[in-house]
Amino acid sequence: MSQPQTQQPTDTAQSLCHGETHEVFNQPTALDPYNVYTSDPALQHWVQTFGAQWHERELTVYGQRAGSDLFEAGFAANKYKPEFRSHNRFGERIDQVDFHPGYHLLMQTAIEAGHHSLPWREKKPGAHVARAAIEYMHTQADPGSGCPLTMTFAAVPALMHQPDIAEQWLPKITANHYDGRNIPFYDKQGLTIGMAMTEKQGGSDVRANTTTAYPLEKAGPGEAYEIVGHKWFCSAPMCDAFLVLAHTHDEQGNSRGLSCFLLPRWRPDGRKNEMYLQRLKDKMGNVSNASSEVEYRGAFAWMIGEEGRGVRTIIEMVSMTRFDCMVGSAGIMRQALAQAYHHTGGRAAFGKNLHQQPLMQNVLADLAIESEAALAIAMRIAHSLDNLQAKPDDQQEARFSRVATAIGKYWICKRTAQFTYECMECIGGVGVVEDNVLPRLYRESPINAIWEGSGNVQCLDVLRAMQKDPQVMHAFMAELARAAGRYEVFDRYLAALQGEIEDLQKLEYRARSLVEKLALAWQASTLIQFADSEIAAAYVSSRLTGEHGQYYGTLPVEVDAQQLMKRVLRA
Repeated sequence: MSQPQTQQPTDTAQSLCHGETHEVFNQPTALDPYNVYTSDPALQHWVQTFGAQWHERELTVYGQRAGSDLFEAGFAANKYKPEFRSHNRFGERIDQVDFHPGYHLLMQTAIEAGHHSLPWREKKPGAHVARAAIEYMHTQADPGSGCPLTMTFAAVPALMHQPDIAEQWLPKITANHYDGRNIPFYDKQGLTIGMAMTEKQGGSDVRANTTTAYPLEKAGPGEAYEIVGHKWFCSAPMCDAFLVLAHTHDEQGNSRGLSCFLLPRWRPDGRKNEMYLQRLKDKMGNVSNASSEVEYRGAFAWMIGEEGRGVRTIIEMVSMTRFDCMVGSAGIMRQALAQAYHHTGGRAAFGKNLHQQPLMQNVLADLAIESEAALAIAMRIAHSLDNLQAKPDDQQEARFSRVATAIGKYWICKRTAQFTYECMECIGGVGVVEDNVLPRLYRESPINAIWEGSGNVQCLDVLRAMQKDPQVMHAFMAELARAAGRYEVFDRYLAALQGEIEDLQKLEYRARSLVEKLALAWQASTLIQFADSEIAAAYVSSRLTGEHGQYYGTLPVEVDAQQLMKRVLRA
């Protein structure tokens, strides 16, 4: 019997024999590594507009790190969560949190670049803008590690209320040296500072706090106290010291109000301070940063500032951290947009590249407008901080910054979640897979809207500022008016807004509506004054006319989407 003929395999069949079923095509390359600074025309524009171009070489270097090794470190620091160790192997209480090496790389690189200190060390025009650019880029690698960095940066104005303590601590706080070891503060060259304000029963209402401070000997500013109580949120518990709020009492046991204290992790005599971590928070986002619950069982601390004026003392720190929430959320927007733009640029669907699809162009251009508008007002606040550092008595700038920070924090941070989701949708199914950075950004996107005071708190803060000093709203509206006379739509919007401000009926009930309109007008004004004309015109025609839809991708037909897309990602 003859044997059957054996057919020679085709190339395709040969591939099947080796287990391959298909060739991978129509999949974009990864965006990383890339330079986060040089690829971002909008960031370069605002750095130059507000006078920080003198730091451009360093920003370029940091941009390369943020798009390469720091980007990878961000993945590792979030995959391998911080771990709490209450005791060492000998049974001694250590209250230590261990981090992945990627977290320490992020912290070290940021501190060496001045993320935590640049304006305090480089006291020249544009320093706050340059530092904001560093934060903006660092957030794109890892938002979580930004928490101890921003608290360390923001602690400086608060500590200046106590000159004797500041003299000892500020040189190490502002040093560009990172030391993550669990050792006493006096054995380190560089220090990080945390903050613990909220308690279980109070949250944002710190007046409900019950933690109490008792003087060791003398009472008053700069003196030593013992703290007894708890904090529901103590972020970055491996910092070297913490600003905390606690009540003091007179001899009859009556509260003198909340005072601010600097509580070190180690006592000055070298003993572990009586600060006991209860557990780490299991958070949906901000994973690389450890947040903890803590008890103080007679913890050593120094009073900072006037007794009973703790909120006033620490509010300068809170104002700075709220500003950093703006910058950080704008950074999350930027990274999400960059990923969406890059992916759609290398992907075809229904016969042509996604960048050639009119509807996708509308979406990407709309996202580009939103991202740049967020960056614009964040950098305007940074510029305001530079102005105030040069001229502390500038009441116009101080009043503007006071109310603008709350408005910007409310608006940018609340916009970030929807923005990030839209970028994820541009990428499609790949965008929800953990190999991509978008799922991490999406989980991170609501955090800043809650951190440092939720949306309602920010709106009420705007109303409080208006009532305490009516001139703050005059200062804010004067800033907006600088853009008048160029767009009829903007001028009409501004006039209507003035009427809403003057209407005091049910003002608290209307607070969110008012703050949102203030934010839109401020972004429009900033873009009109300082941005390229096409971005300003697109913002005004889409955001101030009432024609923009609830979601992105609803720009009017007169907007040149392709021109706006050129501002997203430079090769």
